[in-house]
Amino acid sequence: MNDLENLLNLDGETFPMDNGYWVKFEAHKVLPSKAIPHGIKYSLTLHDKRNQRVIGYDNAHSYKSSKKYGAKKQTYDHIHNQMDIVSYEFESALQLLEDFWESVEYYMENNR
Repeated sequence: MNDLENLLNLDGETFPMDNGYWVKFEAHKVLPSKAIPHGIKYSLTLHDKRNQRVIGYDNAHSYKSSKKYGAKKQTYDHIHNQMDIVSYEFESALQLLEDFWESVEYYMENNR
């Protein structure tokens, strides 16, 4: 099974974590477009015990960079880190999963 299939097979799955946290995966193929050139619509999220999303990797909607200078590129792939939103450079399904789990581990270690 390849990395893309692994990601797509996680669609709809939720996993309980320590201290009431939980993870939810959504991922499915779409036609490639300017907004989603890799053809994968995804949302990988970590929620706390109050069901608040505390981390999310997704491309469910566009957002404009808040950088003061430079071109205002409309981006779809991004990370929600509580109230902050930052651009995310999608490289592969495997890298997405690795980056997400690394963020989850870091958050849970530093927010007990």
